[in-house]
Amino acid sequence: MTLIDLFTSFLHLHDDGDAAAVPRMVDGEPDVWHLMTFHASTDADVHSDHWEIHAAADEIVCCLTGGFRLYLRDDDTPATLTPGTAAIVPCGRWHRLELDAPGDLLSVTVPRGTRIEPRAA
Repeated sequence: MTLIDLFTSFLHLHDDGDAAAVPRMVDGEPDVWHLMTFHASTDADVHSDHWEIHAAADEIVCCLTGGFRLYLRDDDTPATLTPGTAAIVPCGRWHRLELDAPGDLLSVTVPRGTRIEPRAA
């Protein structure tokens, strides 16, 4: 058994049931599910000034520690994520995060076709 540091590696989850750890510095396979964890100390760490969209799959966003607000474009009410909660961002929906308290996030999605764009001031 190999231990994996989820803050320095991504996990690729393949359709055939295989899972593989890959270093974050390596461009991953765009057509497999990626499990990723992130530590956020500031809004800049969650790119709160940008919208993001995933064209290939839903994204599951989980709060492990701390607190976050998840916004969907054209929806004025954010989802408040606290430790142990998750939200599913539907495929093709622009979204962004803001920090309520420093913490850790886990997300799972297929990155093919992911795009970001600056948030209008």
